[in-house]
Amino acid sequence: MTDTMKTLSDKLDETTPVLAALDTYWNGTQPAAFLAPASAAALGNRLRTLCVNFPRLAVTSLAERLTVTGFRTAGPDTDPDVKLWELWRRNGMEDASAQAHVDALVYGRSFVIVWAGPAGPLITVESPRQVAVIRDPASRQVTAALKRWVGDGKAHAVLYEPDRITRYTSAANVSDPAAMPATSWETMQVLDNPLGVVPVVPVLNRGRLLDVDGVSEMTDVLDLTDALNKVMSDSLVTSEFYARPRRWVTGLEIVEDEDGNAVNPFSDELGRLWQSEAPETKFGQFDPVRLDGYSDLAATITTQIGALTGLPPHYLGLHGDQPASADAIRSSEASLVARAYALHRTFGQAWADVARLTIAVRDGSDPLALDVETVWANPETRTPAQAADAAAKLAGIGVPLAVVLADTLGMTPAQVDRVRQAVRGGALDAAGIDLKAIAS
Repeated sequence: MTDTMKTLSDKLDETTPVLAALDTYWNGTQPAAFLAPASAAALGNRLRTLCVNFPRLAVTSLAERLTVTGFRTAGPDTDPDVKLWELWRRNGMEDASAQAHVDALVYGRSFVIVWAGPAGPLITVESPRQVAVIRDPASRQVTAALKRWVGDGKAHAVLYEPDRITRYTSAANVSDPAAMPATSWETMQVLDNPLGVVPVVPVLNRGRLLDVDGVSEMTDVLDLTDALNKVMSDSLVTSEFYARPRRWVTGLEIVEDEDGNAVNPFSDELGRLWQSEAPETKFGQFDPVRLDGYSDLAATITTQIGALTGLPPHYLGLHGDQPASADAIRSSEASLVARAYALHRTFGQAWADVARLTIAVRDGSDPLALDVETVWANPETRTPAQAADAAAKLAGIGVPLAVVLADTLGMTPAQVDRVRQAVRGGALDAAGIDLKAIAS
């Protein structure tokens, strides 16, 4: 094992507990953080985990607004590259890129590896639970990367460096990914890296300047989620305890059984009348409990979660009614849309790097010499009528059709090309031109 591989392997081991904890919040299986130990002991296994999973909502509400629709390879005034998009789709990246966005928002980062496959460039999305990188402190470029996993009863690892790719397998059998060997790795294969750069691209959910490994989108609301779950659990326990009226009786002689235990003189069956022959006996009922305090506190916590995540009230179920109009929806989602545009900038640079590596693998060119721009679908909420109206107005002032279709209607390069061919064919038909006759 080299020093670089040991450093990266140790980094994976150190980050595993943090990523595992974030996993529990994503899945809604985190422990009840505010439950006192004495209460937990008293309840035993009778209290199931109750989770109002706003951390997942904070991630999915952003991820659904992050859709890559193409790449431009020569400049902002050119059409999206159809050939590059074909490679993207061939690698299943329309779906895999969405998974990369989710992992980057949950963990703070995900990774993409580009290498040569049997049928051309091979693009794979990787989890930060299996991949770690080393970055140059000055340039922030990736100088080395390691992917480590368990398969076929062995631990496997691939070390990516600018000049070579090295594959390792553990000498001992390994079945648990959490028990990776610290030593005893055998070198299985060494390949030259003609790209000259590490073919691993981090997709970072950037925080501050020194947050080199990204920041989870769920971080700000984890404690608030624990508090909300505590309030909701308390309200359900209270409602169960007071589900049936609590009654009292005085002036009634207590009868005990042979073991000295008090015997209930009244039946719990519905429709049965409680009565006593003793004239001094009195019956009564305690006032029913009110749950308003729980609901008010739950609404307060939910409002704070919305303020921190930018989620609009109708996402959080705060007001019950939907916004009155499309303009009201757009206004309430302004903060969420602004976050999505910010992620377009940060994630877009990573996907441009992936596109450069893909072209370099395909053409054998220098990935650092290529200029690529990522094209995104509009993250704003629009009805079909609004989108069509905006497209018609842009076309009316002379904006080219390809730009309108891609930027306003969010069409992919393949869809734009199909529409342009259809428009061209319609124009030829209207002019009465027979292409077959001209060709012959």
